Amino acid sequence: MTGLGTLINVAAVLAGGAIGLVLGGRIPERIRQTVMHGLGLLTIVIGVQLTFESRNSLVLLGSLLLGGIAGELLRIEERLDRLGLWLERRTTGKHERTLGDEATASPASSRFSRAFLTASLVFCVGPMAILGSIQDGLDGDITLLSIKSGLDLFAALGFASTLGVGTLFAALSVLAYQGLLTLAAGLASAVLTEPMVAQMTASGGVLLLALGIGLLGIKEIRTANLLPALVLAPLLLALTGGGA
Repeated sequence: MTGLGTLINVAAVLAGGAIGLVLGGRIPERIRQTVMHGLGLLTIVIGVQLTFESRNSLVLLGSLLLGGIAGELLRIEERLDRLGLWLERRTTGKHERTLGDEATASPASSRFSRAFLTASLVFCVGPMAILGSIQDGLDGDITLLSIKSGLDLFAALGFASTLGVGTLFAALSVLAYQGLLTLAAGLASAVLTEPMVAQMTASGGVLLLALGIGLLGIKEIRTANLLPALVLAPLLLALTGGGA
């Protein structure tokens, strides 16, 4: 069944997130803080590993610079934060914020949106999400996505217990992102070469580094505004002749 791997992944995120929410209130703050720091450190380690997938450092730099400019012009971070606030109101009934407050809200202003964005990027960025979805779409092989589902279950548990209910909504990102990749697997496999996928993965690694820094409380980075780099990375590599 095509798409089974993504459905399993979505179920794993929901299950892990639900368990994390149930346990979250019973876990002492110092333990939750330590778990958060552990997730931040792990996110940085994974980000470093993925960044080394880059086949061309100049292309990586160019995709991040141009992607960051595009993201700032499109105000992706602000739009995602507004989406998180809207979902928060719809699910929790909170109406403390006014429209004026939302317009000036910072990425850190909504715990819900931070959980949604952080978990979505962690679950969707990486070679397993890309290659696993393509394998699932081409021949129904869900091996990679099954392994990823196990990892995401524990990650969702950790995120939900520390960041809250926004983690559960990251399952929508997984469903949309991996589902679209699976449906377009035939086209994607014909267009994206292995070096292009590696370059896209490296760009994702930099985004994970930024997330990890935020999770450790070192510096809040507008990570979502760097998302266009994921699209620009393979395109720039192809334009420079390195995508073959």
